[in-house]
Amino acid sequence: MRPLTDTTPKPLLTVRGQPLMQWPMQALARGGFTRQLVNTAWLGEQIPAHFGNQIAWPGLPEVQIAYSHEGQDFGQALETAGGIVRALPQLDEVFWVVAGDVFAPDFVFSAEVVQRFAASEMLAHLWLVPNPAHNPGGDFGLSATGRVLNLPKGAPGCDHTFSTIALYKQAFFADCGLPAGNPQGVALALAPLLRAAMDLGQVTGEVYEGAWTDVGTPERLAQLNHGQDISRSRF
Repeated sequence: MRPLTDTTPKPLLTVRGQPLMQWPMQALARGGFTRQLVNTAWLGEQIPAHFGNQIAWPGLPEVQIAYSHEGQDFGQALETAGGIVRALPQLDEVFWVVAGDVFAPDFVFSAEVVQRFAASEMLAHLWLVPNPAHNPGGDFGLSATGRVLNLPKGAPGCDHTFSTIALYKQAFFADCGLPAGNPQGVALALAPLLRAAMDLGQVTGEVYEGAWTDVGTPERLAQLNHGQDISRSRF
């Protein structure tokens, strides 16, 4: 995203009149999820400077915001799983995760979905999108019973790309090799953990058909700000 991100962290880039990350923050608040945690890294000090520790948007309940400052504490981003494990002591038993650089304005964060997932034996539930033109090999498969399948990229049935939106239980990270809180600041990728859990039948999923864009290039950002919905990107 350079040169745009030379001075602004990607989640604060403006999409249709407001910071990109504000779209899922508001959607979470609309669903009743008003305790939110933000992981920061590159130029991360700008994010709490913008949002503070609480904020109330018109028509929405007040949101309480906590932060996990990976860049400030460790000098680097901890990758997705490392960052989640760092934040685990501040999270509920079941929690949402969404990347700060995806645009999914129609996604509904539902308390009913959380309750259903919490009552299940699954450890993760993912929202997938149909493979885009620029990720034709896909990330995962999806069975008729809703299990997410660990398939090789490009294999028959590998028809879906991970949206980054997901529900997890704390138990998903119990055997990741890092203690809760990740005190040493170890970087850890999420994909290998997901694939291992899929092989054990512990991950379910569903297809999200709404507008979704991984805002990964200045061109995609410009297209969104000109009113074009572009889909979809890679995991």
